[in-house]
Amino acid sequence: MSLSESFTPEQKSLLESYVTNTDRSVFVLTNLPEVIKGALFSRYSRSTLGLRSLLLKEFILSEDAEFSSIQGNSGQASNRKGSELAIERARKFYDRILDGYGDDSIGELGGAHLALENVSMLATKVLEDARIGGSPLEKSTRYVSFSDKDSGRYRYYRDPKLMDSDHAELYVKACDHLFDCYVRLCEPVWEHVRKLLPREEGTSEAAYERSVKARGYDLIRGLLPASTQTNMGIFGNGRFFETLIRKLHLDPLEENRDLGQAAFEELSKVIPSFIRRADRNNNRFQEFEDYTNFKNSLMQTFHSKQISNEPNPPQEMDVQLIEYDQDAEDRMLAALLFPFGHGSLQEFTEQLKNLPDSEKKRLIHEYAELRQNRRHKPGRGIEMPFYTFDIVGDYGIYRDLQRHRMLTQERQLLSTRYGFEKPEEIEEAGLGEIYDEAMFQAAEAFDQLQKDFPFEAQYVVPMGYRIRWFMKINLRSLSWMTELRSVPQGHTGYRRIAQQMYLRVRDVHPFHSYFFQPKRSEVSCMKT
Repeated sequence: MSLSESFTPEQKSLLESYVTNTDRSVFVLTNLPEVIKGALFSRYSRSTLGLRSLLLKEFILSEDAEFSSIQGNSGQASNRKGSELAIERARKFYDRILDGYGDDSIGELGGAHLALENVSMLATKVLEDARIGGSPLEKSTRYVSFSDKDSGRYRYYRDPKLMDSDHAELYVKACDHLFDCYVRLCEPVWEHVRKLLPREEGTSEAAYERSVKARGYDLIRGLLPASTQTNMGIFGNGRFFETLIRKLHLDPLEENRDLGQAAFEELSKVIPSFIRRADRNNNRFQEFEDYTNFKNSLMQTFHSKQISNEPNPPQEMDVQLIEYDQDAEDRMLAALLFPFGHGSLQEFTEQLKNLPDSEKKRLIHEYAELRQNRRHKPGRGIEMPFYTFDIVGDYGIYRDLQRHRMLTQERQLLSTRYGFEKPEEIEEAGLGEIYDEAMFQAAEAFDQLQKDFPFEAQYVVPMGYRIRWFMKINLRSLSWMTELRSVPQGHTGYRRIAQQMYLRVRDVHPFHSYFFQPKRSEVSCMKT
């Protein structure tokens, strides 16, 4: 691409450390702190200058910007000490730009990688629940053992409120017993898996053992309590982190509040201007706190007065389709055809209503058949149909499905009221009694803990216990999720859920089943 602006040799020398080129119209910023990149793009939207010219004029060569001081603090210079005053002036300058040239969306122009170690699996679900602007990655229960000890103790979170209460011994005993059983079952489960899945010719011993252990870990992960400590990393933009930190600050669990404060302190070293409103002393945060408290109080009061008689919960996995669009085919096809003509979406929809079903079926079938694998995503018109599911499945399944965040979902608190899942292979291996006894002991501990600590009691609930959640999702996201989570290599629990969701959709919209069946063998076609 040609360039409409040019730079002198001196200007190029100043710029070359911060851009990937000075002579093309497409380039990338490098070696700049997030606050400078965010402020630079914020000004960019209100300037006639090119980004590199703007960087030179208003940042590198501006005395107010204190560019060299804050750039040095990003790790590019060694004289960090003694520059605090200049850096503070610079940050105030950038704060003025961020406030003056944009709204909340400006927070999306800077980001950071945040690592959180030794956090409970219960906490990870709060950290991963934010849908937009963040990309989390958590240590796998399939490929990593959780049996290691630290200073002679299993790695699980010991909530201060529980440990300072009369229930401390009960809590520790229940968690220790779950981990003892997890360790005890490893070898016999792996031996059973070897019998079920003999090594195929051509498969190396190392690869075979990895697959055996992965399958074994899948079978016994239900014993791990929600208190199990894990590691996770999150990449997110400033807006995402501001929202997440505010949410953590107001969480009923002390662990999450501590994580919120720790994340704020560490991110303030990297992207302070983007998350300053998450400071508990900020006026914006105090307004948010009041709003959150009033909102929760309103719903809790109404629930206690009007929704007091709860039905008996199902004692097995359950997937119910409770809501769907009646005219889904017409609305979907209208959206797919919309870019290829003129007129309103409503006019497209009305015309399609008059077409024979056979014609619509043929078009949907031919369109879906164009896909060769699940990464060939259909057009956005497939997002028009929505489905709402009420799901009961174990906590491990929820953890796997929650990560598909292009949807609306809410879950209830962890409990033992829905019973637990036990893999058939555990019983076949003669280990059922050991598994059951550990789960029942955890349930007894939960019953005692929840009387005094309804939120903290969740920590003792093993992953194998079922919870209830709802999920509202469009057809495009649903087809991706069910294809990904139904492959033969996946966990049997979430495969069952994915297959049941597909079948529920097929029952009400048979034509839509075409979008769940790509032709390549890497994706399993879900059939009855």
